[in-house]
Amino acid sequence: MGAIKLELRSSQNVNGIAADPQPDWSFDNLLLELESIDNKLNVTSNFPSAFTKKQPREISAPKNKYGSARGFSMHVPDYESDYSDGDSEEEADNSSMVSGRRFVCDELDMSDDSESETSLGVQCHLMDKVGLAEGALHELTHELQLSVTEEVRSKILSLETELVNENDRFASLTTKVDKHRELQQERERKIDLQYRRTIAEALDNHLTAVQRDHEHISQLEERKIRDDAAREDAKRKEKALQEEKIRQERIKAEEEARLKAEKADRAKAAAVEAEKKAAAAEEAASRLANETAHNAVGVPKEPLGPSSSAVNVNKELQSPARNLIRASENALELEKRRRQIYEGLSAKNNALQDYHRHGLNIGRQIKTISATVENIRTKAEELVSLINGPGCPQSISIQLFAEKIISNCCTNEKTSNALFATSRVIVLVTSQIPLAMDILIAKLNGVCIYTVPKHISHSSEAFKTKDAYFKTIGYEEKDGIIESTDEYVEKLSCYMKLYGAIVQAEVGGFQNMHGLAEGWAWLARFLNNLPANLFTAVALNSFLEMAGFALYRRYKNQFEKLMNIIARDFFVALKEGGSDSRNAKMSMVKTSIRNYIESRKFQKEPEGLRLRDYLESSGCY
Repeated sequence: MGAIKLELRSSQNVNGIAADPQPDWSFDNLLLELESIDNKLNVTSNFPSAFTKKQPREISAPKNKYGSARGFSMHVPDYESDYSDGDSEEEADNSSMVSGRRFVCDELDMSDDSESETSLGVQCHLMDKVGLAEGALHELTHELQLSVTEEVRSKILSLETELVNENDRFASLTTKVDKHRELQQERERKIDLQYRRTIAEALDNHLTAVQRDHEHISQLEERKIRDDAAREDAKRKEKALQEEKIRQERIKAEEEARLKAEKADRAKAAAVEAEKKAAAAEEAASRLANETAHNAVGVPKEPLGPSSSAVNVNKELQSPARNLIRASENALELEKRRRQIYEGLSAKNNALQDYHRHGLNIGRQIKTISATVENIRTKAEELVSLINGPGCPQSISIQLFAEKIISNCCTNEKTSNALFATSRVIVLVTSQIPLAMDILIAKLNGVCIYTVPKHISHSSEAFKTKDAYFKTIGYEEKDGIIESTDEYVEKLSCYMKLYGAIVQAEVGGFQNMHGLAEGWAWLARFLNNLPANLFTAVALNSFLEMAGFALYRRYKNQFEKLMNIIARDFFVALKEGGSDSRNAKMSMVKTSIRNYIESRKFQKEPEGLRLRDYLESSGCY
């Protein structure tokens, strides 16, 4: 509502007094002004003295806490109670004091002016007539009272509105505070729950770690106890092995002493026995035996290392009586030495038949050899135990071991895998019993002359019949019938494969008493002295099939030169002749050797050799 300007209907100036007072008067200024007006009226007034204020009321303006005057307070009755509701009646009863410093009627409700003027007019008529100034003052006072009432009413309404708004705001803030408190409590509850979970998890992890540490400590203690027990057991075993080794060395020393002491007697006995056999055998066989026993055959001496110019496979027989045996002097000397050792051991072992069951046990262990790490280790240990066992003299056990190896190779068709496994067992056994290797090679030289290497040529002067010649080179007679050439070739191939497998066998931590150096010397002696025929071709092919890969890895370019020599010279000397079956076998062997050299199979690992690499990587030996 805008401000309403009030104007008096009478003159604006009466007797020098302005009708419009200053709007910023204080209550004290108002009193002073009224007193000055009263004094003037008393002096010049024509009105009765009844309206003269004899004793002015002592009204002092209240002071605030700062000592300055403040506005006056006024109680304004509400004459509109008959037209307002219960709330307006409560407001009229509880009307408060309104303080102010100026009389301003900016907002004035003129809705009840007619009623007020009517009542005022009635009162004025009931009163005595007064002066113009007195009436103006009275009217001004009444209007001021109305404006103050309206102002107080508006102030009260605004204060009530503000109070209601403030209450609403307070209630809203209280609600927000309560919600915030609840959210905070919920958040704190969740945080507390999470904290408790974290504590519980940390405690569980700690307990688990402690339990794990205790278990680890217990395991370490148990392992330590087991290690101590194993260490003590190993010490006992080592002590037992040392004692056994000392015993074996003592037995070996005694055996060597006996061998040296009986060397002369054995030589004499061998000579006498040879003479007896020569007298009873055929003349050709007798001459051959004498030449072999006394080393009467003259052959050129060849170096251990092969040379491309040293191979001579087309030597012609100068004299049938002196050039029947084709071998190097070194090979014959080694064969003679091994034969003497074997004959001395055989002469000592007169009671060999008494240990037939012991021989069966050794043969059973050899027959059950398979190409597995555990089997090879177990069989080698059992064979060493049987050979060194107290149940049978060692010399008899060694001879039985060699015979069972040879007979098992001959009677059973062995694959390359089985031969490689058997050769590893042989190396493991002979590395602990070196004499067994000499006996085994001597026995192998006796059943297959091409393992020396040695070749006996046929001569009608030396051999009356072909059967006599066949028996001399290794053919077997069964029930008075000489075996066929095919059977002999198969047996020859088997013996040469066994010899090649022994030569190439390498087991980590154990020495091969007849290793690659002996195989290299065999190949050189073979190419330098032996002729090219079906038997020598089969022997060479079988040997290369088993030992060629290992020899190539050891000797590289020198081995390739030997392969070139074989392809250039040995093939030229190989000539087919005889029966169709013999020619077919010759052709098959030539094709096999040519394919081996041209396809360079010596650079590829033979089938069944993988076990050797596995043994080395596993660390079993």
